[in-house]
Amino acid sequence: MDIKQMYESKKMSARDALKLIRDKDCMIVGQVASSPTAILNELQVLKEYGVKDTIMVSCLPVENWPAMEDPEMVGVCEQQSWFFNAKQREMQKLGLCVDIPQHSTSAVGKKIERSRAEGRDLVLFTTCSPMDENGYLTLSISAIYEKEVIEAGGRVIVEVSPHYPRTFGDTLVHISQVDALVESDRPVPEIQLKPFTEKDAAIGKFIAELVEDGSTIQLGIGNIPNAVAQELKGKKHLGIHTEMFTETMVELIQCGAVDNSQKEFYNGISLAAFAFGSRKLYDFIDNNPSVVFVRGSIANNPFDIARVSKYVSVNAALECDLTGQCASESIGHVQYTGTGGQADTVQGSQRSKGGKSIMAFHSTYYERDENGEKVLRSKIVPELRPGAIVSLQRNDTDYVVTEYGVAWLKGATVPQRVEALIAIAHPDFRDWLREEAIKNGLIQK
Repeated sequence: MDIKQMYESKKMSARDALKLIRDKDCMIVGQVASSPTAILNELQVLKEYGVKDTIMVSCLPVENWPAMEDPEMVGVCEQQSWFFNAKQREMQKLGLCVDIPQHSTSAVGKKIERSRAEGRDLVLFTTCSPMDENGYLTLSISAIYEKEVIEAGGRVIVEVSPHYPRTFGDTLVHISQVDALVESDRPVPEIQLKPFTEKDAAIGKFIAELVEDGSTIQLGIGNIPNAVAQELKGKKHLGIHTEMFTETMVELIQCGAVDNSQKEFYNGISLAAFAFGSRKLYDFIDNNPSVVFVRGSIANNPFDIARVSKYVSVNAALECDLTGQCASESIGHVQYTGTGGQADTVQGSQRSKGGKSIMAFHSTYYERDENGEKVLRSKIVPELRPGAIVSLQRNDTDYVVTEYGVAWLKGATVPQRVEALIAIAHPDFRDWLREEAIKNGLIQK
């Protein structure tokens, strides 16, 4: 059978592709915008097929599917997530979605090991770019863990869309490795850059001052990373080694700030594990050999990051206590997001020669009180909320940045940390923080 015949023999409808699912399967969904929504929208058909006791593991899907909120899927397919989206946060409250604590470097490996111990077979659901003349599709915009599921012997069920870019790196999948494919004309989900605020701009300036020429950067997505990228446009010889490749990184390459010439690991290459952004981003990475996608066990591996010169990681937190403990994924007991690659990149940056890790966030947020009134709260707190997950322990916290400045905690004593963090807290909360620090014995009067 030639490759075209092989392709045609595996092409089918989403409902037929889902006939390949068996009892107890562990279905792992491609990360973020790689989720094959055209297939997952039909997932409820498993009820008709009599399938039971499966689990589905996702990681920050940017589109939702009806089975997520269907209580009749209980006992058919349990929704698990490494990183919640807004819908999954809602479903968590109803008992329809549960969290899996993880690091990006090892999440899928641990899940594969556990699935085998539970007697579950693996299935990969993801979206691919179209097949080329040699029979190869690509995993397109995510290689963070998908290839590892294939290598572990998982059944491979893919959606193929002509709108998904063809990418280089650890993304090739031969048609012979595919068990079922569903063609669609679905565009890649997009997120557009939004104007950042004066607070974001202030944080961006403080962070840019910490980034030397020749540094290699890891940024996320959102207003603060966008503001940082804007300030980095005047830098020289920057490199990219990141979990997520974003549109702001395209702009840094196009303006000449990034040339990847001084990384000392993958020189000349922008390295990432997945991409998410606008059509501009997807067009840039399409057939572009200067952007290489690798699995998270490389992109986020602290020991590989340590090989990169002047590595600077920029991450966010929901709350930070006065000793430097950062809660980045939960609000009290309530799971809000996930760990992602935060701890991995922080530890890697501190192993890098000349590296720095930066936790950046606004000093305050608004919360509604018991009367429904909006109340200003500080993100720098005397102690984390009860139940808060410590995503980054204080031993690993290096720089903390708000719109009021920079607190350098590395090597600092507890009293030094307290004073540095109070100095970058919102002025309205500084006296309160100092009083609480004295009361708790962190500093003296």
